[in-house]
Amino acid sequence: MTMTTTSDHVLIFDTTLRDGEQSPGATMTHDEKLEIAEMLDDMGVDIIEAGFPIASDGDFAAVSEIAKRSKSSVICGLSRANFKDIDRCAEAVRHAAKPRIHTFIGTSPLHREIPNLSKDEMADLIHETVTHARNLTDDVQWSAMDATRTEHDYLCRVIEIAIKAGATTINIPDTVGYTAPRESADLIRMLIEKVPGADEVTFATHCHNDLGMATANALAAVEAGARQIECTINGLGERAGNTALEEVVMALKVRNDIMPWSTGVDTKKIMNISRRVAQVSGFAVQYNKAIVGKNAFAHESGIHQDGMLKNAETFEIMRPEDVGLSETSLVLGKHSGRAALRDRLNQLGFDVGDNQLKDVFVRFKELADRKKEVFDDDLIALMRDGTDAENDRIQVKFLRVICGTEAPQSADLTLEIDGTDHQKTATGDGPVDATFNAIQHLFPHDATLQLYQVHAVTEGTDAQATVSVRMEENGKIVTGQSSDTDTVVASAKAYVNALNNLLVRREKTKPEGV
Repeated sequence: MTMTTTSDHVLIFDTTLRDGEQSPGATMTHDEKLEIAEMLDDMGVDIIEAGFPIASDGDFAAVSEIAKRSKSSVICGLSRANFKDIDRCAEAVRHAAKPRIHTFIGTSPLHREIPNLSKDEMADLIHETVTHARNLTDDVQWSAMDATRTEHDYLCRVIEIAIKAGATTINIPDTVGYTAPRESADLIRMLIEKVPGADEVTFATHCHNDLGMATANALAAVEAGARQIECTINGLGERAGNTALEEVVMALKVRNDIMPWSTGVDTKKIMNISRRVAQVSGFAVQYNKAIVGKNAFAHESGIHQDGMLKNAETFEIMRPEDVGLSETSLVLGKHSGRAALRDRLNQLGFDVGDNQLKDVFVRFKELADRKKEVFDDDLIALMRDGTDAENDRIQVKFLRVICGTEAPQSADLTLEIDGTDHQKTATGDGPVDATFNAIQHLFPHDATLQLYQVHAVTEGTDAQATVSVRMEENGKIVTGQSSDTDTVVASAKAYVNALNNLLVRREKTKPEGV
């Protein structure tokens, strides 16, 4: 079964669970793979490359289970150019409603040397293995690994062989990220024009990002006639990674004027899956990464913030809602201006006049010079201006922990909450975890811990530790900080400090009509 595509539709082939997981250290558990596959299927990805079934029993089990659970996506497995690999792949994907076998071989001179095959011997092997795969399923993808460094005449020859043997998709990988966009387009255009039968198959592009051009190369290939883009969530992949799914689908959406092609991906689900893949793979998304980076919809410059408050289109070419975010973030720091400060204070429930704003702005700038980012609770503290910590609703009265080599570690904690003492003994994975569990029990809340950081501010075994805590609840971010020669005590007080700031945040609501 050949997957047909209209001239203006681009198939999205996600290989996060195969190529992405091959990143050193990015291995995912069985359940995590099933979860990510379900999210990919739900967001409308056309083809999910679920793994490399011959690689391990675990990979086989994951591909097989994903195939059984898939709802609408084609489920694909990877195999080398040998019958054993192909048979194992076919067995793994056979339960899918739409199964695909993806077989590959390195065709460049460098890769032909590895198995010590002549051009004719490799051509015969391609014919045999693609034929074998096609006998097992109607949907066969064939890849010429390192295609962009393969002699053009030989590449045309082996692609023709693969098509005649039954391949329905021909993938042209830029395996080492060596190509430039113009070369990528010229190569696809040449193959479509010269290879007999090219009009009967789908040409795909698989670009690595070694020179930072993966997305540009993929889109150039589409412009030349490719109708399948192989990509990963967050651009995860070997070395510098792959074409990022979020980049190509948003580029097609935003620049539809010059790239009139569509995809079936629901872009509103991008941010959710991006964050989940970052969690399960252990590969954090860089702050300035396109589309999904923390700073992609954040502005600190006063000029930019003023423009955003007047018309978001002045400095944003897409809406945060388009990728699943709720709103733009105007980050308050030393580059911010009065307009952004007034807007944030207004959101926090403070209606400030011009004279008061001038005073607060001076103190805000002094604070911003000391901190990289000024959080909402910092602003609340500025507005409270000198409110004594003794007025906080929650205070640490007593703490004793038991820790060591034998688990479980425990914490005996007493908190004063609204003037009344409450006591709890809790266990945890270490004394800090036990302490935080005790606080959670005594003062239940839904805030999630985003950051826990310890800094020693003096030297020696009696060093004073400063602990910083950052928490989030329903989009509200609060921080807490405390110092003590006992790190666990400092941790407890910092956590409680953050909770007190959260309570203040709960009391502050945006005024009606704003």
